[in-house]
Amino acid sequence: MPAASEHSMRQVGRRTFLKTAASAGLTASLAAADKPVRVGVVGVGSRGSAHVKMLLDLPGVEIPAICDINTNRLDAAITGVVAAGRPQPEGYARGPEDYLRLIARKDLDAVITATPWDLHTPIAVAAMKAGKYAGTEVPAATTVDQCWELVNTFERTGVPCMLLENDCYGAGALMALNLVEHGILGEVVHCEGGYEHDIRSGILRNGELSWRAQQALHRNGDLYPTHPVGPIAWWANINRGDRFARLTAMASKSRGRRHYIRKYFGANHRNANVEFALGDVVTTLIRSADGVTVVLSHDTSLPRPQSDSGDSKIPLMVIRLQGTEGIFAGSLDRIYIEGRDGPNAKMHHWQDIAPYYEKYGHPLWKAMGKNAAGYAHGGEDYICLQQFIAAVRNKAQTPIDVYDAATWSAISQLSEQSIAGGNIPVDFPDFTRGRWKNRLKIAFFL
Repeated sequence: MPAASEHSMRQVGRRTFLKTAASAGLTASLAAADKPVRVGVVGVGSRGSAHVKMLLDLPGVEIPAICDINTNRLDAAITGVVAAGRPQPEGYARGPEDYLRLIARKDLDAVITATPWDLHTPIAVAAMKAGKYAGTEVPAATTVDQCWELVNTFERTGVPCMLLENDCYGAGALMALNLVEHGILGEVVHCEGGYEHDIRSGILRNGELSWRAQQALHRNGDLYPTHPVGPIAWWANINRGDRFARLTAMASKSRGRRHYIRKYFGANHRNANVEFALGDVVTTLIRSADGVTVVLSHDTSLPRPQSDSGDSKIPLMVIRLQGTEGIFAGSLDRIYIEGRDGPNAKMHHWQDIAPYYEKYGHPLWKAMGKNAAGYAHGGEDYICLQQFIAAVRNKAQTPIDVYDAATWSAISQLSEQSIAGGNIPVDFPDFTRGRWKNRLKIAFFL
């Protein structure tokens, strides 16, 4: 793909698509549905293998190549593709950088990365330089320098990079986006979000600290911010009319991981006395240029049950949107819009949210909800991946672009800097270089 600016990429997208449902930012594909999109997958652990299965279920997608240094996982993924009646992918497992051989193939349109975090940026950058769309699992980067590397590579090559942030595509998150765009919630003032999962069972792998535990060993900040901040950034028009200006962060003491190891593996376990740098609860406060405030929390090492409601619309994390006209509490799947129930309505009582899903449910869910049913995280994984493939197929910009990927991922190191400096305010880099004031709204694909 020849080098192109963000503006020219979006102009191509506008010429390639017919606009429909303008208020929702939807685009209808004109490309032939039978044109195959050829995807290479790097990393086929739990997350990557799920991507492979979903890719096989998306129309017109081929998987010519898969890479993983764990040959058991690689063989299982290849076997799964063949079992689905598809041609056998070529496997790549010669070493940690064998993904470069995969990326060098001439028959790939895109590369999806689902490796440990430290490899996300190197693989995405290599893919963009090779003219292949990059789809990366979260976070896209672990340092601000890596965020700039992603942005600079995109601006040099014109090849898009999409953060595969599935929580942006939840039924509730997209319905709330629709409510914001229709003015139902009034002006957005404040949002809260938290990645609050008990993932202590993954601390050890075969008795040793897992790669994710290694991150907690040396880093103290919000290491996994994109799940909650992705939907929030869309609601608040971050990078598209507003921008994050500064943040400050604070961490609690670190006790949960060591306590878990001692409780379930014994005080004599070789990792029972490990001191983890990461506080059990990290809280980050962000303020936008327009005065929207955001509170994020990261809590993964203390006892916390997940939702057992069975309702696919309720996310397994904290998420809340407060506007001048009302509030959407995504974690509870509840809503309150002032004055909607008439002059005799009870104040301070949650309203029935079902009519809002019926009237303001996002067109993506109305179009794809049945297909998405049964996939992980209530179907949002399927819709997220479908949107990436649609952008690749039509050679258009991705809904979550490189500026989003950089902005959301940068929170990790910025929060680390704030905590290390005694909870000091830290200015947010402007990855758009001032273009946030006039950038186009998000374009979705049907």
